[in-house]
Amino acid sequence: MGGWGGILGVENGIVLAPMGPDISGPDLVAAVANAGGLGFLRAPPQDRVDLLRRMIARTRELTDKPFGVGIILAFPDEPILQAVLEEKVAFLHVSWGDFPKGKVDEVHRAGVKVVHQVGSVEDAIKAAVAGVDAIIAQGIEAGGHIMHQMGLMTLLPSVVDAVKSFKIPVIAAGGIVDARGYVACLALGAQGICMGTRFLATLESYAHPLYKQKILEASSGDTEYTNLYGRARWPGAHHRTLRTPFFETWKNKLAANGNELNQPIIGQTKVFEREEDVPRFSGKVPNLTTTGEVENMAMYAGTGVGQINEILPAAIVLRSIVEEAEAIIEHRLRGLVESQDSKVSHLHTMV
Repeated sequence: MGGWGGILGVENGIVLAPMGPDISGPDLVAAVANAGGLGFLRAPPQDRVDLLRRMIARTRELTDKPFGVGIILAFPDEPILQAVLEEKVAFLHVSWGDFPKGKVDEVHRAGVKVVHQVGSVEDAIKAAVAGVDAIIAQGIEAGGHIMHQMGLMTLLPSVVDAVKSFKIPVIAAGGIVDARGYVACLALGAQGICMGTRFLATLESYAHPLYKQKILEASSGDTEYTNLYGRARWPGAHHRTLRTPFFETWKNKLAANGNELNQPIIGQTKVFEREEDVPRFSGKVPNLTTTGEVENMAMYAGTGVGQINEILPAAIVLRSIVEEAEAIIEHRLRGLVESQDSKVSHLHTMV
């Protein structure tokens, strides 16, 4: 089975998704990096370059391992991008848009590798042609904002086949939370996995405790693909969220042209050090600073929530997935292959 081991010069094939607005901060990114994975900070808005530099510096205080920064191409990002290049962070994660060859070349000249997250075969080919260093194939099972509607089991092998000639690693994302998911993705041709929800439910995550608890309480059917939250800020951006009582009440009541503007304020939060109100239907997820009706806020999560039962340190999550995946490959799958070979040999002797 190909693809076992590290990717992109990182020890393990486990990637921490850049969770916004600030859930994947320096503590979580450094914990993943120190455990041998690849962690991504979620970049602040373009007017907060100073803060990005401080986030990078803080992460470097916590780890001497490589890590990256994630930007969303649907929003203005040039000042943040330039800061990433000046800081010579090891990796840049881009999503929700095109990142043409000229941009990729610019990033490469700064010594930074590009990881492009896509949701379709067409976008994967574009990214490969542009010269990116790795592609993340995101299925509709993923938590948070989702670019397309193809399931990972179909998308992943299709992307792997489409970019095979470019000889770049493909990383799977969407509903993966444990070693079984990791091994399944390896079998489909991936060389690594990218997880958000599982790392959200860790000690180092900046998510609100109630948000983490809701992840633990959720079963596998407790998420839904929707556009209920954050319509004004990000029109047309569908997402997967927990089916909380608030969500169930409002998912069919909010008018098609309704959004978070002019809605009642249900809480307050501090995002990237700025105090902000949280209106009803806001796309902001509750972080450690959030107060108010936390249970009525957006809580993005992937379909794998039913397999998350503990809040653990990120390093334990990562290492247990790697060790359990290795055990599955070395013992269970090898045993199955040997059993099948034995049956085939027995049939041949009978013929």
